Amino acid sequence: MVTATTVNDTTVTDSTANATAANATAGAGLDQRTVELDRAFVFHSWSAQGALNPLVIAGGLGSRVWDNAGRSYLDFSSQLVNVNIGHQHPAVVKAIIDEVGTLATVAPSTANLARGEAAKRIVGRAPERFNKVFFTNGGADAIENAIRMARLHTGRDKVLSTYRSYHGNTGSAIVATGDWRRIPNEFARGHVHFFGPYLYRSEFWATSPEQECERALRHLERMIQSEGPTSIAAVLIESIPGTAGVLVPPPGYLAGVRALCDRYGILLILDEVMAGFGRTGRWFAFEGYDVVPDLITFAKGVNSGYVPTGGVIISDSIAHTFDTSVFPGGLTYSGHPLAMASIVAALDAMEDEGIVENAARIGRDVLAPGLAELQAKHPVIGEVRGEGVFWALELVADRETREPLNGAVMGRIKAELLGRGLLPFLADNRIHVVPPCVVTDDEVAEALAVYDEVLGLDLLN
Repeated sequence: MVTATTVNDTTVTDSTANATAANATAGAGLDQRTVELDRAFVFHSWSAQGALNPLVIAGGLGSRVWDNAGRSYLDFSSQLVNVNIGHQHPAVVKAIIDEVGTLATVAPSTANLARGEAAKRIVGRAPERFNKVFFTNGGADAIENAIRMARLHTGRDKVLSTYRSYHGNTGSAIVATGDWRRIPNEFARGHVHFFGPYLYRSEFWATSPEQECERALRHLERMIQSEGPTSIAAVLIESIPGTAGVLVPPPGYLAGVRALCDRYGILLILDEVMAGFGRTGRWFAFEGYDVVPDLITFAKGVNSGYVPTGGVIISDSIAHTFDTSVFPGGLTYSGHPLAMASIVAALDAMEDEGIVENAARIGRDVLAPGLAELQAKHPVIGEVRGEGVFWALELVADRETREPLNGAVMGRIKAELLGRGLLPFLADNRIHVVPPCVVTDDEVAEALAVYDEVLGLDLLN
């Protein structure tokens, strides 16, 4: 005999409930097996291996992911701030499937239609006088090759980059990085660091955005002069430093860096790996700051990480350097057809579906006011900053002293967020609010409610 009950106005039979319970039990077994395999055989990045307790993710759709047992999480990390178009976008998935049925791989020295179409779409969104793309396997490779191009084009060696930055984990990219991760990896030469603007924790005793901009530019100019302008190939900066804290530059700063580079004959490389392709509500973050670089690096959002890829968009003057001179670099999987097909599909879908515009609207009309309300309510939030779907909450133990919240408390915050079904991105004393560009108003409201609840807990004691 089968009986029935009503749950949330839905009739559920005993057999249905038993099947659901069985599926959950089987899923829990798969999750356990996944963790066992991971701990036995997988070596994780940036981690002490014995302390790991990885979250299992088995599937996803849009702005949500879930494990095998059916536990669902609203993904406000976009994984590593790269799933701009959301999980499992059908057009991108179909493009990859179609391409693998046509040509699963091909050498980069060949001409391939998918590669050409991908490059055309990318340069179509770049500034004028950018007509070539060098494809790489990811963002770090893009930085590596942009630095190589700058050095070969100028005949100079040094690269200046900021302390508050992250550019990747290959040889030159990790040394160009400013944060702690470069220190055990400093095997590349010719890198010099300087301080970029960060008014909330100003290195320049500034009290206004105008002062911070003026003094940061003066600091950079003195660094250029002291290092010797004729020894410097490039200044490399993130248009908006991401992992370092979503450090939105003050008005005039990026244009001022461009002017300094022009004054001293130095190239400007803008790292758009994290900030590019919709994250800020623009195709490129730098479009909002009256600046055009000489080289643009990209990865992540160009195809939302569905297949590993990245690249350098090259201005004509630099590209022509290699018309008759060999560029001494290459990658086996440069311009891989599956990655190229995913770029074409992702950029077309973002254009057709207004996804970049959605990111801009969400940032302006939903996240900005919502996060401001959280700041007004919770003294633990020292500052809110960002644009588009690219925001950070800087958490402090004391608003007056601006003492950063410590790692133990941040760990408790992460656990509480996960426990409420929100997958966060935490870095140092910050919560980075970085959902996919396809996030909806309702999903943002759901996340804001979770942040509100967790930040209202007595976590400091």
